Amino acid sequence: MKETKEYNEYTAGETSVPGLRRRDFFKLLGGGLYVFFNVTDALNVLATESEQRRSLPTDYNAFLLIHEDGTVSCYTGKIEMGQGVITSLAQMLADELDVAYEKVKMVMGDTMLCPWDMGTFGSMSTRFFGPPLRAAAAEALAVLLDMAAEKLGISAEQLTVEDGVIISKQDKGKKIAYRELTSGKKIERYLDQKPEVKDYSEFRIMGKSFNHQDGRLKVTGEAKYTADIRVPGMLYARILRPPSHGAKLVSVDTSEAEKQDGVLVVKDRDLIAVLHENPEKAEESRDKIKAEYEFDEKDVNDQNLFDYLLKNAPEGQIINSQGDLDIGKRMVDTLVESEYYNSYVAHATMETHAALAHIEDEKITVWASTQTPFPAQETISRVTGFPLENVRIIPPFLGGGFGGKTAHSQAVEAARLAKITGKPVMVDWSREEEFFYDTFRPAAVVQISTGTDASGKINLWDYKEYYAGERGSDTIYDVPHQRTMAFGRGWRAPEVHPFATGAWRAPGNNTNTFARESQIDIMAAKAQTDPIEFRLKNLTDQRMIGVLKEVAEKAGWKPAASPSGRGFGVACGFDAGAHVAHIAEVEVDQATGRVQVKRVVCAQDMGFCINPEGATIQMEGCINMGLGYSLTEEVKFTGGKIETKDFSSYQLPRFSWIPKIETHILELNEPPQGGGEPAIICMGAVIANAIFDATGARLYHLPMTPDRVLDALKNKL
Repeated sequence: MKETKEYNEYTAGETSVPGLRRRDFFKLLGGGLYVFFNVTDALNVLATESEQRRSLPTDYNAFLLIHEDGTVSCYTGKIEMGQGVITSLAQMLADELDVAYEKVKMVMGDTMLCPWDMGTFGSMSTRFFGPPLRAAAAEALAVLLDMAAEKLGISAEQLTVEDGVIISKQDKGKKIAYRELTSGKKIERYLDQKPEVKDYSEFRIMGKSFNHQDGRLKVTGEAKYTADIRVPGMLYARILRPPSHGAKLVSVDTSEAEKQDGVLVVKDRDLIAVLHENPEKAEESRDKIKAEYEFDEKDVNDQNLFDYLLKNAPEGQIINSQGDLDIGKRMVDTLVESEYYNSYVAHATMETHAALAHIEDEKITVWASTQTPFPAQETISRVTGFPLENVRIIPPFLGGGFGGKTAHSQAVEAARLAKITGKPVMVDWSREEEFFYDTFRPAAVVQISTGTDASGKINLWDYKEYYAGERGSDTIYDVPHQRTMAFGRGWRAPEVHPFATGAWRAPGNNTNTFARESQIDIMAAKAQTDPIEFRLKNLTDQRMIGVLKEVAEKAGWKPAASPSGRGFGVACGFDAGAHVAHIAEVEVDQATGRVQVKRVVCAQDMGFCINPEGATIQMEGCINMGLGYSLTEEVKFTGGKIETKDFSSYQLPRFSWIPKIETHILELNEPPQGGGEPAIICMGAVIANAIFDATGARLYHLPMTPDRVLDALKNKL
């Protein structure tokens, strides 16, 4: 067995800000086998420069603890927001350690207990965190086998493991449990080499369906979200908000609010808040504040939006270029030029942003609904002046994130107010505040010029996306002469948008897949070719071909050129390492323009699927959520004033909309890929293509509202 190392330095290493010391972990968590490991290399690919400075290049940023009772905990900065990694990561750990799944507990996101992580987004937890987690478990198993071999007087090669018990292969009576080996000891190992992990054929737990670990808590209402947390003496804060993102506070009069019984008024630069133990009293008092603003608005609204975006677009950047577009143009018999649009879309999570800040013994604890607890810790330390090691962020269960909770301004507000007042402070946004401060999916324009020859082969692909973002802009089809250009940096373009934009489930890919797959459908129709046959003819990616053939078979697809009058559409795409293909059936009421999606079949190739039940839930959730951005979800605004304030004016999918959903996961012994986002990217395109097949009307603008459907019906060729 390798020599056990004793460390006393900070967990963040010499290059990082001090955090919790290892000896403090031991004191806090007790005896057992600790295995520390590092996922920095994988995650740094996607980290910003500042995030990389905080990362742990010579130390660790996750660890396992095999407790004295034989249970196993994994401490990670990842968080659970409904995507199910609390379950799938536990399956991976249990399988590699040969313990029962029920004995594994995930401890996630607590900045006092868990090592640093840049955040949970991008469907990265399973595909980037999973492999080093498995390697750490394999290392832990090797340590335990060595310890057992010494204890039993048998070589490690003569030992096997069954459910946390190490047994002699020759004499079943010679055995010892993990807990007996670790009892009373604090054994530390740092994973400095990559041990051999199990082959797919050896999996007992991975690949089987498990209900989510947190499922019972959530369906019974026992699960605690941030706004459910209470501490003695807690005050609710109601903050003065501007009427527009273009507004600047000029003067404020809080005298009437200050007259209310039990009210505490805070004025700290841009932060004007009223606090009370009763949230309704706080709100009533806040509404008595008189404020004057000056305005500097951008000349844009939801009516002139796309002209505005094109007018203000910066110089384009070439993302991909192959062949020669001029040669491609000479090779085509049919040229198709199209322009596609999508409006701003909100995350509209069930849980609004919330945070509770509590100061004790010169330390601040903030419970926050955030996808980025460690960046939140850094921000609060910087803003409040508390040393980083005195700031603890605890992310309870999140009621949805979808990229919208990577920002954490509500946690900063709560921390500032708690420091000023010395009281525990809850900041829980109203639905109107949520819409106002949401980081919307950016509105975007996509222009495509494509061409096919007489045989239906695509020879030209000239693709320009404005503010959508590059994700999903891949051509994916085999085109000899192609170019992809990006104008603007997607949601990282504050200079053009009148309010904040941000990552929205599979950022950029919903827009780009809608444009690409609609364009492919137009070309197939002009070639009078079945849309699946047309795609297969122009594809060389075998995994994309695989999901297309799978979805066609499962849906019982009967080839026909569109528009066939049947109302069937098809679309395919790629996201987070996974390939997906959809077939949808729709019914269009041509008198009202209302679209009813009757059936959606989805095939997904995500490599080896850790938890088929969890993956199925994610696919179904993507399909249902995709109905919203496809058909109704759209933010109305004038300049920086958000006119969409609640769900009376922002229509989410309803139960009556839900189609029959069939999901099919291809079984492959390949590295696991992301599952939280891929199945949403095709929904706009597959519904648009199905509408065209049903009616001959082509929709170019998301969402495809009844009014837009009626306009398309009137203008169809």
